[in-house]
Amino acid sequence: MKIIVTGGAGFIGGNFVHHMVNKYPEYQIINLDLLTYAGNLETLKPVENKPNYKFVHGDIADRDFVFKLFEEEKPDIVVNFAAESHVDRSITDPEAFVRTNVMGTTTLLDACRTYGIKRYHQVSTDEVYGDLPLDRPDLFFTETTPLHTSSPYSSSKAGADLFVLAYHRTYGLPVTVSRCSNNYGPYHFPEKLIPLMISRALADEELPVYGDGANVRDWLHVSDHCEAIDLILHKGRVGEIYNIGGHNERTNLEVVKTILKALDKPESLIRYVKDRPGHDRRYAIDPTKIETELGWKPKYNFDTGIRQTIDWYLNNQDWWKHILSGEYSQYFEKMYGDRL
Repeated sequence: MKIIVTGGAGFIGGNFVHHMVNKYPEYQIINLDLLTYAGNLETLKPVENKPNYKFVHGDIADRDFVFKLFEEEKPDIVVNFAAESHVDRSITDPEAFVRTNVMGTTTLLDACRTYGIKRYHQVSTDEVYGDLPLDRPDLFFTETTPLHTSSPYSSSKAGADLFVLAYHRTYGLPVTVSRCSNNYGPYHFPEKLIPLMISRALADEELPVYGDGANVRDWLHVSDHCEAIDLILHKGRVGEIYNIGGHNERTNLEVVKTILKALDKPESLIRYVKDRPGHDRRYAIDPTKIETELGWKPKYNFDTGIRQTIDWYLNNQDWWKHILSGEYSQYFEKMYGDRL
């Protein structure tokens, strides 16, 4: 079995590469990543010398490159993590999100049609559903919830999802889609909430919290997410959407205070800042479908998961300090410069 994992140098994709390389030594895992600002090959150090792992540097929106890669590798499965994913960045530069998230996806789909695959899996987000009111804790996103996007980022992801499902209906392409809640865990790029707060708290710097901090997210440990995608690839029904959520709702302020308490830092470090435009209030996923159909259950609740995550950042400070200093961007040249 040969699997192309796009965006495998990012946070969730990198964790998925670790998961697949170690769990399935008989599979060949090809990590395709453009190494934009959030791509970090240092994340793949533990697997880079494994015989069933290979890194390829390239752009999923480059049609000639993608088709050449498929011709050479003839993959059985494609798992698409590659995406611009930071909402704030999408507000300042929407076009980059359209190019990668929509055009990149359709390029992959066309290559899959041309060369034939057993499964194309699209990794999406609960943000395509919009948000839920804070005063209705009984409401959850299901796979049939209408798409109602709030940002250029979520709009580009919704557009990609629709193309994936359209290629299944129109061309019979064997596809699956998963939509996850907010992930956290090891190797999370430190511009996102949890790693940002950990790194700043350790440096005794102010912790910026949007608005009143009452926005609610359903937190999912990245290893639980990887297990879910693994199950979908092997047991999921073609043409189906699967929501993946941790049933771990917390306000942003609760998350920040939990981190401060774990690090024995004062809450006086918190600073409330102007809210993001169109900031969704609450995300919450109903994962009943994947639980009942595929038998998936998360191993982590938020209390155990956040403790494990904080410990990882404490024990791997070189990894995130290299990112903050910019040194991580030199790793590709160091490892692959003489091979180009």
